[in-house]
Amino acid sequence: MNIAHIVGARPNFMKVAPVMNALSERKNVVQTLIHTGQHYDINMSDVFFQQLGIPAPDVNLSVGSGTHAKQTGEIMMRLEPAVTELQPDIVLVYGDVNSTVATALVCAKLGVQIGHVEAGLRSFDRTMPEEINRLVTDQLADMLFTPSDDGDENLRREGIPAEKIFRVGNVMIDSLVRLLPLAKKTRVGSLPSRYALVTLHRPANVDDGERLKGILGSLLEVNQGLAVVFPAHPRTRRRIADFGLNAGQLRLLNPLPYIEFLGLQSRATVVITDSGGIQEETTYLGIPCLTLRENTERPITVSMGTNILVSGDPQKLRAELSRVLSGNAKKGSTPPLWDGHAGERIAEILVRRSLR
Repeated sequence: MNIAHIVGARPNFMKVAPVMNALSERKNVVQTLIHTGQHYDINMSDVFFQQLGIPAPDVNLSVGSGTHAKQTGEIMMRLEPAVTELQPDIVLVYGDVNSTVATALVCAKLGVQIGHVEAGLRSFDRTMPEEINRLVTDQLADMLFTPSDDGDENLRREGIPAEKIFRVGNVMIDSLVRLLPLAKKTRVGSLPSRYALVTLHRPANVDDGERLKGILGSLLEVNQGLAVVFPAHPRTRRRIADFGLNAGQLRLLNPLPYIEFLGLQSRATVVITDSGGIQEETTYLGIPCLTLRENTERPITVSMGTNILVSGDPQKLRAELSRVLSGNAKKGSTPPLWDGHAGERIAEILVRRSLR
């Protein structure tokens, strides 16, 4: 069986690693890794490959940044000849980035089977580019690997046949489980024993000057009682400078490799974020997570986990932080199949299907 994996951004790397590792232990499986180059900064890409134990890409399309249309179109143009030459039995795509939907479109038109890892997630907010990517990819995919039962329900409601849906659990948690012992031994500079860890990168939060100003103001308030550690995405740093905003005494760091960031996350008192994957990681780690969004495509982290949506409301953020600091943070539990074996389940399904 000839399997091609397509990745393009950091969240994809954490997801592809356990699947590739599990498939490498199977007989008669040939794997090819294609990196679109959607993320090209060394801390965004190369170091992640090294830490996660992912082999160097067989093909790097070196697409780089651009508008959604430009980036998606460029990936499609560069990917099509690579897939045509490779002739894989199935192409696996991961998550909801532009590389994911571009690959799905190319493969659907070439008649190549598509497997979508992390299928079925929905925010029901079509102003999010990722939501469009998720919707389109799932309609085109032949095999849909879901992390939780809400994903199954969403797909069934959208008319996806039950035989295409496979609930396997969360592959990101596979990487977390494997590398958490090492991450706990890492240290990033000299930090206090209690701190709030912040990540912020979504356009809705960082491209609107007034909203970004309000969020920074809230974080500066938090910093008065609890140190704020803020590994800042390059896009966020640019926006802070462009808008002439003040980050004050916040501990701004450069983007961190996976293991170092996971170590920071595992020791945090609370995490404040607009990232999807971090909502899942904090749920597994049992760390309070305050999400600066109106909605989430990972509602299980709210219904079962430690996640609370606070939007950009400073009062709600302050109230939830007060609960955390007083020892009354929301308690959560780990969703079913978030056990570190999702990649193995995907490998088993793919191999079993190839034997039919």
